[in-house]
Amino acid sequence: MTSVRACVGLGSNIGDGVRTLVAAIEALSALEGTRVDAASQLYRSPAWGKTDQPDFINAVAVIDTNLDAHSLLQTLLSLERVFGRDRTADALRWGPRTLDLDLLLYGDAVIDVPGLRVPHPHLHERAFVLVPLLELMPDAIIPGVGRARDAVECVAADALALRLIDALP
Repeated sequence: MTSVRACVGLGSNIGDGVRTLVAAIEALSALEGTRVDAASQLYRSPAWGKTDQPDFINAVAVIDTNLDAHSLLQTLLSLERVFGRDRTADALRWGPRTLDLDLLLYGDAVIDVPGLRVPHPHLHERAFVLVPLLELMPDAIIPGVGRARDAVECVAADALALRLIDALP
């Protein structure tokens, strides 16, 4: 299979989120047939959806992978489990988590099958992934939506709530 450029959103708000995200990016680098091309700075952001929980640490990684989209998603879910995420315990949607890995973009593909939607259905609504995505790919296009830069302008108030943090452990 030809390599595909994909974007992965990372988030954590349980435990040491900075160390978790740094370790998760290293774990992405170690995946067979996958290379991390770039990782954004880390951002602290208020919780989205369910707001009465600790702030999140968020980042985006741009990867080149030989995995098909479904296999990549399954691998991301497996990595979440390695880092202690128990989705059965996540009964509350948008609740706290040790690690959240979202497949944001998979090349320019638009995929809508049970269990896999790419681009991520809320990508264009979430400053905590748009800002780090644009840091890495200023001309990013969200298939079916348009320029990521235009989308971030629509969530400008949320973008102002993001704070860069020192990622060095």
